[in-house]
Order: sequence, then C-alpha cells, then structure tokens
Amino acid sequence: MGKKLFVGGLPYATTGSELEELFGQVGKVESADVITDRNTGRSRGFGFVEMASDDDAAKAIEKLNGNEVGGRNIVVAEARPREEQPEEEKPKE
Repeated sequence: MGKKLFVGGLPYATTGSELEELFGQVGKVESADVITDRNTGRSRGFGFVEMASDDDAAKAIEKLNGNEVGGRNIVVAEARPREEQPEEEKPKE
C-alpha cells in the first residue's frame, strides 16, 4: 500500500483524472479522488491522492505543494486519519 496525500485548495472544476495526471508527473499514482458534496455532487475543493511509494509521496509534496493549479495555490501534505467523533456528535442521516 502506498502513501495517501491530502490535496487542498483545488479549483472546483478539477477532476480526479486531472489530479492523477498532475501527480503522475512526479511518481506512480495508485488512486486520485476529488471529494464532492453528498447532496449537490459539486467538488468541495479538496481531494486525496495515493502514491505508490513513500519516495513518490515525498517528491509530490516537495514539487507540488504551493503550485498554482487553475489560478489557485494547492496544498499537498500527508493525509491524516480522521478524528473519531463521539457518537452523539455524528451527523444524523
């Protein structure tokens, strides 16, 4: 399993395949997803890219963090696990 990266500050029009193409320039990409709003289907302006190796992930952070994509500077960092929410704070579905 590779290393997952958080990518923030994405233009709302960015697709997963565009993200994969961008990160593919610096290393092997296992997966690339743009996170969308559950109700509207619109991009939330961030996503996750899984690189094949720790080295590829480090290269991606070094070369792409702060780069301009579609007029916006993106943030690339190691993804952190979501904080566990106490049961009473979880949104009701």
